[in-house]
Amino acid sequence: MENDDLMLTKTQRLVLGFLVLILVDVIWVSSSELTKYIYNNETFEKPFFCTYIKTSMFTLYLLGFLFWPPWKDSCSNPPNYIYLENDLDDDNYITEANCITNLSNPVYVPVKTPDREHSGTESDDSTVRSVRFNKLAEVRHMSESEATEALLARLSYQASLRASEMAKRAASRLPIARVAKIALIFCLLWFVANYTYQVALSETEAGIVNVLSSASSLFTLVLASIFPSNANDRFTLSKLVAVFLSITGIILVSCSDLTLESKLPFGAVLSLFSAFFYATYLVFLRRKVDHEEKIGIPLFFGFVGLFNLILLWPLFFFLHFSKLEVFEWPSREQMMLLLLNGLLGTVISEALWLWGCFLTSSLMATVAMSLTIPMTMLADVLLKEVPYPILFYTGTLPVLIAFLAVTVLSHYENWDPVFDLLQCAYHSFCKKSRIIRFKEVSSEQTEALIGINSEHEA
Repeated sequence: MENDDLMLTKTQRLVLGFLVLILVDVIWVSSSELTKYIYNNETFEKPFFCTYIKTSMFTLYLLGFLFWPPWKDSCSNPPNYIYLENDLDDDNYITEANCITNLSNPVYVPVKTPDREHSGTESDDSTVRSVRFNKLAEVRHMSESEATEALLARLSYQASLRASEMAKRAASRLPIARVAKIALIFCLLWFVANYTYQVALSETEAGIVNVLSSASSLFTLVLASIFPSNANDRFTLSKLVAVFLSITGIILVSCSDLTLESKLPFGAVLSLFSAFFYATYLVFLRRKVDHEEKIGIPLFFGFVGLFNLILLWPLFFFLHFSKLEVFEWPSREQMMLLLLNGLLGTVISEALWLWGCFLTSSLMATVAMSLTIPMTMLADVLLKEVPYPILFYTGTLPVLIAFLAVTVLSHYENWDPVFDLLQCAYHSFCKKSRIIRFKEVSSEQTEALIGINSEHEA
């Protein structure tokens, strides 16, 4: 995850991000259905407890400090990355003084010469004569920095560019203390987004929750336009049309199932809150960190889990004594399902989703959440045999079209086909008046030229 995408082109990164986001949608739909099963069949409706356990499981990523050598080395040794400087003058850089100071202390080793046995019959002319001044040879080692630069200098041009780019990004990687500080800033925002989502699941159907949570695409478009992190976050009319197309599908799907539950309005409000906090968390994190190599996604989520584990446990007392959520320890089967759901639906999927966001864009990552609509619908039909009207199926089509449109717009950053179409229509509408004015000016110029020529002839 951390090094493979460095060598990818923009198109390859987009395709990889597209596939990663689809995989995340599959995991999220499965997770939402499993959460609903825990709430209903296992009668363990504890949104805060479930969110706290699943979020705390992010600390599993911190085991990398025990088993992952780069993380272990970063705790004791500062990073030392070297890349070629393209503007450096080799004639002025390589001097005799630099060569001497960058070499190690001399080491004297015996000189090995091949021993030849003489039979005594060879003549003096046939023997190879050599002069040996000393039996010891002086050996000096080149410094590691010089050796690395020499290795990079022997690479081809394209290979040297890739190696230099990798070294630059590795050198710009944030230190562990900085990553922990960023995780502390965003951990509460992430927890609120997930907690409101879990409460919404306990109040209404998983399909409706996923549908309304997809409104985060509109929040992401607005926030990313105000606080852009790169050129992909630029506001365009085409993106706005795609988002409204997605919301249209969301409205159709919501209206088709509006009377299923009496508690739907409260669940819908919580779903929208979750969508807003998700968009806020994603946009500002991307503004804080422009590339995934800077932060290390597993390391970031490891600290998020650690801070949530330390800071949020007092809320158990508040929720218990206020009767909002009475504390109750789950059974063994419930705990196994909860841990499985946390591992797949939170620990793995959240890291993949954030990775897919860095590979593509913030808007594409949130619009991809809309793909959970047909997937959840299919899961409800196959697993629970829930009947949906034709309006529900019709509403999924605009959502799919919107996701594909945002994918294309993410590839062509400066392309705005809707604006270009409106501009062409405007020019076509004003074309006639422009032609008439041009002809009037031409006729005046023609008359003046004729007058001037006639005077010269006279």
